[in-house]
Order: sequence, then C-alpha cells, then structure tokens
Amino acid sequence: MRGKPGDLLRKPGEAQQATFLELFFDLVFVLALNQLSLALVEHLTWGGAAQALLLLLALWWVWTNTAWTTDLYDPQQPAVQLLVIATMLGTFLMAVALPDAFGRTSLVFAGLYVAMHVGRHLFFVLALRGHPLQQRTARLLFWFGLSAAPWIAGAFAPGAARAALWAVAVSIDYLAGAIRYPTPRLGRAPAREWPIVAEHLAERYRLMFIIALGELVIVAGQTLHSSGFAPDRTAAAVVSFATTVLLWRIYIYRAAEVLPAVIAMAADPDRLARWALFAHLPMVAGVVVTAVGVESVIAHPSGHTEPAWIAVMYGGPALFLAGLVLFGFEVFGRISGDRLIGLFVLAALAPVAFLLPPLLAALAVTAVLVGIVLADARPGRHRGRRPGQPA
Repeated sequence: MRGKPGDLLRKPGEAQQATFLELFFDLVFVLALNQLSLALVEHLTWGGAAQALLLLLALWWVWTNTAWTTDLYDPQQPAVQLLVIATMLGTFLMAVALPDAFGRTSLVFAGLYVAMHVGRHLFFVLALRGHPLQQRTARLLFWFGLSAAPWIAGAFAPGAARAALWAVAVSIDYLAGAIRYPTPRLGRAPAREWPIVAEHLAERYRLMFIIALGELVIVAGQTLHSSGFAPDRTAAAVVSFATTVLLWRIYIYRAAEVLPAVIAMAADPDRLARWALFAHLPMVAGVVVTAVGVESVIAHPSGHTEPAWIAVMYGGPALFLAGLVLFGFEVFGRISGDRLIGLFVLAALAPVAFLLPPLLAALAVTAVLVGIVLADARPGRHRGRRPGQPA
C-alpha cells in the first residue's frame, strides 16, 4: 500500500457530514429491512420473531461497524471506498439470502457476515502496520474471529441448534463491543482510543432511522397495491402513513436534533455515542415490527383481529418508544414522561384492541402517537431547557 498508514484516517477539520458513498451504502438496508419484515410476515410466531431478531442483530452489527469505520477512517480514501463498496455488496447478498437464512441459504448468510467483519479488520491490521491504531483493529479481528466459529457451525446445524449457535455468536459480537474488546496480550481498548466525529455519527444514526421509516412506507404501498383500492384498505393505508409521519416527528423532535451537540459536549463522548447506537436498535426494530402490523391491517382492515396482529401493531410502536426512553435516559440523563406514558397507554389498550376490527385497533395506536406529539408541542414545553436536554 502506498503512503503512510495514518493517511487512511480522518483529518482534523474535515467535513463531518455523511458522504454520498455512505448514503449509497445505506440503500442496501432498504432491501435488507424489507426482506426482514416480509420474512416476519410469513412466520408471525414467537419462533419467527426470535429468528427475525437474530437476523436484525446481524444486519445492525454490519451497519454499525461500517458507520464507525467511516467515522474513524477517511471515506474519501480509495482503499476505504473499496472496503465500503465490498461491504455493500456483501450486505446486498446477505439481504437476498435473508428469507431462507434458517434454511437453504444459511451458509451464504453466515459466511458473508463473517467474511465482511474478518476481512475488514484483517485489511486494517495489515494497512496500519506501525500505527498505534493497529492494536485497535487487532482486538476487533480477534473477537470477530472468535464469533466466526459459532456462526459457521450454526450454518451446518439443524433447526433449533442453528438458532442457539447464532445466538451465541451474536452475543459474543455485542458483548465484546460493550466491554471494549479485551484481548490476550493487547488488553482492553482504552475508553478514548481515538476521537469520534460527533456530528457524523449522529447523522448516521438519524439516517438509518429514516431508512427504517422508508421500509414502512414501502410495505404500506406494496400491500395496498396488491390488495386493491377498496375504501377500508385505503383508509388503513392512510392511517399507516399517518403513523409513519408521527414516528418521524416524535423521533426528530427534539432529541435527535440536539444529539450531535450533546455527544460533542459529553465528558465521555465515545461511551455516549455507543449508548446512542444501542438505543437506536430497539427504535429501528420497532419500525420493522410496525411495518408487519401495517401489512396486516391493510390486508385485513375489517373482521376479527388476530392476537399476532395486535402484538405487532402495538408491540412495534411500544418498542420504538422504549428505545426512545432509553435514548433519552442514557444520552440526556433523564426520562421523557410523555413517551413513558405513551408506553403505558399502549400496554393498557392492547387487551381492549382484541375486541376491535384491525383498522380501529390501528387507529387507536395512531391516536396515542398524536397525543405524544401534542404533548411535545405544548407552549413553554422546552422553556428554560439547555440545548443538551431532551424533550
């Protein structure tokens, strides 16, 4: 490789916004999340939900590691660009394999996951020879190599054994990140190994959430198209669109708006950025589950409401709100009462919703979200708050 190892790193003073390459990379996650929601629609059981969670965790860790890679390394460098494009291709193939990941394409899904993570960090171990950050990527390579064994073994295992092995593999990946990759001879990664780019990471989190909302719009449009423009189904699609807008409004206002400043001003910005990352996971998961509920209510707006439909119609927004409560607590040090009340109201309404047709049950969820938005808009709601305080 030509040049010095340090040439791959971001330079102080460079633009902090996400690059066009990163936005291009995000496009494959529209497909991935769409495939995930469709797979959950086809297997709307507890077992299907557990499998969907494992697949989402794998996809999220691919996206997360890529976002942190482009935060540390300069995405304008040709080598970094090729690495992102290679990861994009791998994610695309993972998304195609996703519907049958617990069947005939298990080795494709697991093999691509392992190859992307191990390949990325092997490249940086070689490229950063003599640079202090070589130890950082060596730690990550060690742990991804460790989780590779249950990932690949699971691809060959039958049924429940595959799910168990993949659960072990995912646990290794996430736990290693949470405890900062303690590695033999290298120790644990320092709390502030390298400065993070707060505005860039915050923008990446926000863009990923918007990508998830885009998946919700796609599912609603596809289901309405295949079901026809009957009045009740069109009304269900309008309610679903309103729910999408409300989720966006609740997320953006106000916590997401001030996230870059809060991370930048934090005493430990690295820890705060990691917590923001983990808090976004249930929010994105909630949108994916909401998309499954949207498909159910548009396809079946009238008649008896199935328990599984209630679970996704109410569970999706509840997951989103739970993630937002965690986000506010960990990032801003306090819990938003409006979001917490919304969670309790959804839990109280869910048993009653069994008595309602699907369209009315979905409309009740929308009404709860409207209540949260109206609470946010109260006059003087944020008077006297510092910029870093949450809604």
